[in-house]
Amino acid sequence: MSSRLTDEFVERVRSESDIVSVVSGYVSMKKKGNRYWGCCPFHQENTPSFSVVPDQGFFYCFGCHAGGNVFKFVSMVEGISYYEAIKLQAERLNIPLPQREKTEQEIAREQRLADLQKVHEMARSFFHNCLTKTHYGVPGQRYFASRRITPAIIEEFQLGYAPDAWDKLSAAFLKRGIKEDLLLESGLVAQRRQGSGVYDRFRNRVMIPIADERGRVVGFGGRVMDDSQPKYLNSPETVLFNKRKLLFGLDRAHRAIKQAGHAIVVEGYMDAISVYGAGIHNVVASLGTAFTLEQCKKLLRYASEIYFCYDSDAAGQNATVRAMDIVKETGAVVKVISIPDGKDPDEFLRHHSADEFRALVAAALPIVEYHIQYVLKAVDYTNLEGKVNALNAMLPVVADLRNAVELNGYISRIAQILGIDEGVVRSELQRFSKQPADRSAASGTAMRRVVRRADDAIRRAGRVVIRVLWQDSGAAVHLASLIPIEAFSNAQHREILQLLLEAGSKGTAMNDMMAEEQLSPEASEELSRAMVEDFGGQDPLDLYEDCVRTLRREYLRRRYEEHRLKADELQRMGDDGFWQELKESQRIKNEMDEL
Repeated sequence: MSSRLTDEFVERVRSESDIVSVVSGYVSMKKKGNRYWGCCPFHQENTPSFSVVPDQGFFYCFGCHAGGNVFKFVSMVEGISYYEAIKLQAERLNIPLPQREKTEQEIAREQRLADLQKVHEMARSFFHNCLTKTHYGVPGQRYFASRRITPAIIEEFQLGYAPDAWDKLSAAFLKRGIKEDLLLESGLVAQRRQGSGVYDRFRNRVMIPIADERGRVVGFGGRVMDDSQPKYLNSPETVLFNKRKLLFGLDRAHRAIKQAGHAIVVEGYMDAISVYGAGIHNVVASLGTAFTLEQCKKLLRYASEIYFCYDSDAAGQNATVRAMDIVKETGAVVKVISIPDGKDPDEFLRHHSADEFRALVAAALPIVEYHIQYVLKAVDYTNLEGKVNALNAMLPVVADLRNAVELNGYISRIAQILGIDEGVVRSELQRFSKQPADRSAASGTAMRRVVRRADDAIRRAGRVVIRVLWQDSGAAVHLASLIPIEAFSNAQHREILQLLLEAGSKGTAMNDMMAEEQLSPEASEELSRAMVEDFGGQDPLDLYEDCVRTLRREYLRRRYEEHRLKADELQRMGDDGFWQELKESQRIKNEMDEL
């Protein structure tokens, strides 16, 4: 256990963490009996095989065999370590981390971050006041009015204006005692090329504060009000500002995303502000950068569906296709909102109503449909070479379809559109699917594979026994007297039962934290299955004695074979010891018959 994460702290976080609530933040769950079911977030599937039993505090997927407790789930779905997952969950529950004596370097770093945060908050107020309370902001007010950005939205997003001067912000902040090196580190100012001093990075631009998920200002976006370049200027990368991990507007949108069941992703913050201003609040922007896997994971915390609404020009369509390549391997449902007439969302809403935009959202195209239409527009398929290029461009998304009816429908449609034989499409699709390259690995995801594991009565009986002993580890001593733990044929069961035996010998009650810390990943997954499995709707306690008999009989059967074979070997060698082996094998057989 990490020195900062005391046992008391972890136990508090665990006891206050509702695994169903946590999992439901990522997966749509439905209750059936005493457990909840949903589609696994760790592999692609259409039929739910992912289950959570709140009473036990475990999750398990019967398809890819992912399993564990609430912290294991968070660590897997967020792609972070187990201990980072504990800290993240504590932060969500507003449980402060245990304090320890910090080094001078740590204290200095935390103070620096706090100072940077304060400077960004001061800058937000400075730009907002310049826009709303001074004559400097008149150009910005006119610009926002021309974009139909209302005073209420200006206030909601704390929009601002950077005066058309070299040092309005820097002079004001230096006068208030903010040190020059801190201003430079924040990215709000830049070093003069000649002479000493600094100058404002943002000048004569409307200013958009960019916040993290918790609403803390971490950077700014500045937009010109004419055709000068650069059109947009963002804060430089800092310890606070990382565009790959940020989504503009997520601090406001996350509740609406969860409620709507999908997130709308637009290219820029002006698009997001316009869509939000139209009353559609489940919208975020990717800050004009390519959509990243980190951003995708953030959205999947709140909904399993992502609707892309990038500009409908060629650059926007290319960005959409790149974004879909990032998202499709995560298990998210992806759709594309098409804006007519080459417009972006902001421009569309300046000429159309919010209801008309909602109609575009309702008509969003599934990823495969959009990609096919995109290819047909981009490729001239009137000749043989074009047909080959178009088919090759369509194969990657069609190959990802798991529904046979849907797959066959698209194969027939592609063949008809391109004017080629359906068998050729199937042949090329089969060839593409057998290519050795792991497309999911190339995308940077960590999706699991569905693995069919052999199961039999012995293994099922072992899981029943584990489930019962989990509730009363002291009974493991009695089990070991009937069946030595090392005699269990399943390696994961041996590992779990050995841990239960040690806990029972010490009088220690088992919990999921002990299991995660001391079991191998494979044993942890098998334990999770034992804790989640419903055993045909029967109470494991009612099955326990029969299962112990089954396991005891299997143990005796193997011992009987050992002694019988030993007796045969000794008899061939002319050793009288074979009589003793025969006697023992007969004794074991008699016991087996009595079971």
